[in-house]
Amino acid sequence: MHALFFGLIEDAKHLPSVDNAKLAGLGGGLSLIAHPFDDNFNIRLRSHYNGVNQAFRPGKYIGQTPVQMGAAVATFALGRVTDSPKVSHVGMDLLRAQILAEGMTAGLKYATHRERPDGSNHHSFPSGHASITFASATVIERHLGWKLSALGYTFASYVAASRLHDNRHWLSDVTFGAAVGAIAGRTVTQHGRNYWTYAPVSVPGGVAFMVAKTH
Repeated sequence: MHALFFGLIEDAKHLPSVDNAKLAGLGGGLSLIAHPFDDNFNIRLRSHYNGVNQAFRPGKYIGQTPVQMGAAVATFALGRVTDSPKVSHVGMDLLRAQILAEGMTAGLKYATHRERPDGSNHHSFPSGHASITFASATVIERHLGWKLSALGYTFASYVAASRLHDNRHWLSDVTFGAAVGAIAGRTVTQHGRNYWTYAPVSVPGGVAFMVAKTH
């Protein structure tokens, strides 16, 4: 918990950066381009075929915050149990990026107060499902490289598309949500390339903590 808390403090400090400003500008520009298509895009994405509709259904659930954060915690725990610092590092970065993305998303939702396309509430912009899954995909890309992260970005895009299909978000919502997630993922991994792990070890006369730095 200490590593998570102090890591998030450092993440917040590193949010203001030139790279993040560029990503925010790109996401904002794409959202402006997408905005004129918001009214018709969801209608076109929905299908009259039940099989297609069923294919989008899981996106609603697997893109939820508890599911994504649960997977991150499980990854971190697996690394600790198997004594694999690199795996636990990925898990910790996933969790921090997801928390950062959720924080930024919540702030923007309350600031913009945009109504959802289905009229259910005014928390449409940006998409939380898109931001948290693209945050996870970005962390995977930063740790494992583009080739191995293709599945992560495909998965995130599927989740984002499912929110359009379910008429819960506009196209511009998920576009900017993806940018928020990318900002969170890059912020966590940009300054956190060196990660310190702590483990208790037995020594004559008591217990000491072993400190190790992983990359």
